[in-house]
Amino acid sequence: MAKSVRISEVGLRGIVGSGLSAEHVLDFASAFGTFLGPGAVIVGRDPRASSVMLREGVVAGLLACGREVIDLGLVSTPVMQHAICRHSAAGGISIGASHNAAEWNALKFLGARGTYLSTAEAGELLDLYHLRRFAFVDWKNIGKLRIEEDALDLYLDDLAGAFDFSALARYKIVVDCANGTSSKILRRLNDRHGFRFILINERMGAFAHEPNTSASTVALQLAPLIEPTGADAGFLFDIDSDRVAMATEKGEAVSEELMLPLLADYLLPSSPGRLVITNLSTTALVEEIAARHGATVIRVPVGRQAATDALAMYRPDEIAVAGEGTGAVMMPRFRFVYDGIASMFAVLSMMHLRGARLSEILAGYPRYSILKGQIPLLPQRIPALFAHLERRYADGRANSIDGLRVDWPEKWFHVRVSQTEPIVRVICEHRGVPPRMLFQELMDQVRQYAA
Repeated sequence: MAKSVRISEVGLRGIVGSGLSAEHVLDFASAFGTFLGPGAVIVGRDPRASSVMLREGVVAGLLACGREVIDLGLVSTPVMQHAICRHSAAGGISIGASHNAAEWNALKFLGARGTYLSTAEAGELLDLYHLRRFAFVDWKNIGKLRIEEDALDLYLDDLAGAFDFSALARYKIVVDCANGTSSKILRRLNDRHGFRFILINERMGAFAHEPNTSASTVALQLAPLIEPTGADAGFLFDIDSDRVAMATEKGEAVSEELMLPLLADYLLPSSPGRLVITNLSTTALVEEIAARHGATVIRVPVGRQAATDALAMYRPDEIAVAGEGTGAVMMPRFRFVYDGIASMFAVLSMMHLRGARLSEILAGYPRYSILKGQIPLLPQRIPALFAHLERRYADGRANSIDGLRVDWPEKWFHVRVSQTEPIVRVICEHRGVPPRMLFQELMDQVRQYAA
């Protein structure tokens, strides 16, 4: 039976009750309070039913380490990341499981720059957690808790400084909030800046559907509303508003893989940076777009720590954009924070700049077809699986830095172990028609090792 809690360098994630417990939360928060340098710690949560409970444990562990805690309440991780930089805080803990189902929750750890921890930092935190070497203070030095209520408005001020809100407010947009934090942000944008966002699944915490930023989820409720409402586009966010997917003005669901290539095409012409950072599982279209602008794609293992490590290897002005094929994109203007709201405004800015509809822009790209699957797999069977796949597909160019990726001209596959769920992911892509035969063959072979 697969474990319902995952404790690793990625952090803490699991099903609350049957896996993730209050003890896990207290110990991880205490380890983080011990790990950080001087300064306050920012805390925020998503609207999941379990997030209030986790918040209490996080605050208790941090206060026990003598930390000043600034609680932003119910906010997205991007809002927290902006607040960390604004306060020059030591770091932050974001409580929420983003795209996972309602029973899941997680702690996401952020450093002093507002970014996710590097691999080395995450390893040090994990060591403190396992060793239980917590720097608890005596009763006279217990930390103080402070509530901050204006973090969202200050975040919107940052966005208003980066995008021409007066020009973009003319667009009529339907948004599927997936009952997450985007509803709070977009409602405030309507009220403060005169936007015309039409919100569905707005009530936070209700979970009308799985909060997955995929084309299939876009097609479920969002895409059918675009043409009847006369909207210019549609956007779907995950619970944490750090990922986003799209629908065109024609009501066509757009693959989540297209968000990064689209924004690379928008940002590269005006960016001094010539690098695009992404992972091994992201569409090869990003290479074609980068080549159009004389840029280079750097591919790294899947995971936000790998992206953080890669970003640290280059000067900020060398990087044009970074992201992954889930609809999560980082832009230099926002300190390389995954921010779905900022990504949405960048897409609208691209439409405004080019005087084109979203479908017209997307029609200018060659067709790439990607198929994705997942299979539960016991950890002890994984080495044998990868050895088998490497032998079977020895005619391709193999990359084993994260599972196994094999490339041929105009097609590739990537098989890897998820960092956040007890599954193996299978991804195949072909320039043109979907690679159904290769995909099915790979799924069948992975299943042979799943027993």
